[in-house]
Amino acid sequence: MKVLLSGTAGGAGWPEPGCRCAACAGLPPGHRRPFELLVNGVVRFPFVAAPRGHRVCAGGLGLVGPDGAALLCVPTGLEPPPGPDGPARYDVVLMDLLNRPERLGELRRAGLVDEATQVVAIGLDHRVRSEDELARRLRLWGAVAVPDGTALEIEPPRAGSRRPAGGAQVRRALVLGGSRSGKSAEAELRLAAEPYVTYVATGPDGAGDGEWAARVRAHRERRPAHWGTVETTDLAATIANATTPLLIDGLGTWVAAVFDEHGAWEGDRAPVHARCDELVAAWRQAPEPIVAVSDEVGWGVVPATASGRAFRDVLGRLNERLAAESEYVALVVAGRLLEL
Repeated sequence: MKVLLSGTAGGAGWPEPGCRCAACAGLPPGHRRPFELLVNGVVRFPFVAAPRGHRVCAGGLGLVGPDGAALLCVPTGLEPPPGPDGPARYDVVLMDLLNRPERLGELRRAGLVDEATQVVAIGLDHRVRSEDELARRLRLWGAVAVPDGTALEIEPPRAGSRRPAGGAQVRRALVLGGSRSGKSAEAELRLAAEPYVTYVATGPDGAGDGEWAARVRAHRERRPAHWGTVETTDLAATIANATTPLLIDGLGTWVAAVFDEHGAWEGDRAPVHARCDELVAAWRQAPEPIVAVSDEVGWGVVPATASGRAFRDVLGRLNERLAAESEYVALVVAGRLLEL
């Protein structure tokens, strides 16, 4: 199957004509043209008719070529149907990943996308602030962006063949930031295209506290529907027994909960230090990838109470220890990522 991508942008192109936003202002006119696809020199998207030897499937979003190679195309505004008329898997997927990248995770979960599938982002536009940021996100999701005019030659994999996985997988990632900095959104972004993720909530559910309940609800609504959720403060055991990637949000609420459990705000804090030791030991031996969110609390005014200072010191030391055991650490400031 031969695939020609004459354009890779959204319907208005990137930059959008007349748009003065930061993502458009720095690009030359026509940097990326509106999406246009030609398959085998004869079939254009949308797929409404199949020339001889081709078969339209997946509600008109899929196409199977004469050689058996299968393509799925999901541009902006459309959803990938799991329709029964589609193939068991796709060799190439063209998808708007800036809009709900978790849809790629759903395709992986269904077995329609695997390690041999080539995933190419389309519908590219000013929803992402730069080409560099686009490339960073796509690396996380196992996808690529290609220039306009790129021709792809797609072959169905031979029996027993597998495409090598791209790049080393980060086992432990720590994402730090202040309140409302965007740290949780960044952590979720890192795992958005995974087929299986367990979200580990360490804080209270908000019962009796309307403001906190609203925060919890916003986090739940933002997470992909196919993710699992565990509410626990036993992080060491959760990490040790993990069978899917974990997103832990967050360590600040966990430290506060551990202080509560052991009555350590005014009493003996040795049990808190022991729990931190257990967490660090489990983090070092994690069987599955982990992304953890934590607060940076040591940059402001020194807390006025001994308990406040103790919390600050415990969390700061825990961040330092986990960072030393992590392949990836980043600080989020005003929604911008600073890799450390």
